[in-house]
Amino acid sequence: MRHFRTMVFPYLVWIAIMIVLPMLLIVLYAFTVRGNDVTTFRFTLENFAYFFSDAIFLDVLKRSLLIALATTAICVVIGYPTAYFIANALPTWHMRLVLLVTLPTWINMLVRTYAWMGILQDNGLINTFLEMIGLAPVKLLHTSFAVVLGMVYNFLPFMILQIHTSLTKMDQSLLEAASDLGASNVQRFLRVTLPLSLPGVISGITLVFLPAVSSFFIPKLLGGGQYVLIGNVIETQFLTSGNWNFGSAISMIMAVIIMISMYITKKVDRNASEGGGQG
Repeated sequence: MRHFRTMVFPYLVWIAIMIVLPMLLIVLYAFTVRGNDVTTFRFTLENFAYFFSDAIFLDVLKRSLLIALATTAICVVIGYPTAYFIANALPTWHMRLVLLVTLPTWINMLVRTYAWMGILQDNGLINTFLEMIGLAPVKLLHTSFAVVLGMVYNFLPFMILQIHTSLTKMDQSLLEAASDLGASNVQRFLRVTLPLSLPGVISGITLVFLPAVSSFFIPKLLGGGQYVLIGNVIETQFLTSGNWNFGSAISMIMAVIIMISMYITKKVDRNASEGGGQG
């Protein structure tokens, strides 16, 4: 036991310095403003009041939530059929298809986003192809379409892998039992496969929605600085304006939203698991 504590201690120190301490500093900055003396602070709720009283910040928050929801919905629509196809593929192709899904994640996300800038720009690959077939170029870069596309591309593998894991762990004897009872393929999917795979869908939604709602470099690069989300506002407050107090307050607001989202998804996941178990 003493040896185990000795091994765990360095990790606890690392967590305390790299995670707990920064979070405590964010909380401290969020609820304080600098006093008359640069070395003094006073506790206040002004930072939060300023955020919720400004229509511009509320509009940015609303836009961020809508973009994150749209990204998550698209990932579910694309990810579920893809995961279902991979899970039912031949054993010789199964791991190859999983590798194709995970392969882009081996490249840094920033590099992948820069690649999309080259594809979507006015003289990029897509517009060059359109000109070759006689169509007029389309404005793609620095649009909401580009931002959503970049987020879907970067976060889609998380959705596919979570759903794929649920599908592969599913008890195949349940499908055989449904067939023996006369269920059609559609009925087997709706009554057996879909309910049992919902935990994977919920996990995928969590892994997509949370980073999407707080993303800052994807809208910055593909939106060209004209499409501002809440992550960009936080980055500006810390790195450009130097207003760490207000930036920390916005970070706290986003942390609360994320925790509420996690609570809701966890509750839905629990209900889905119980429903699947009863079915």
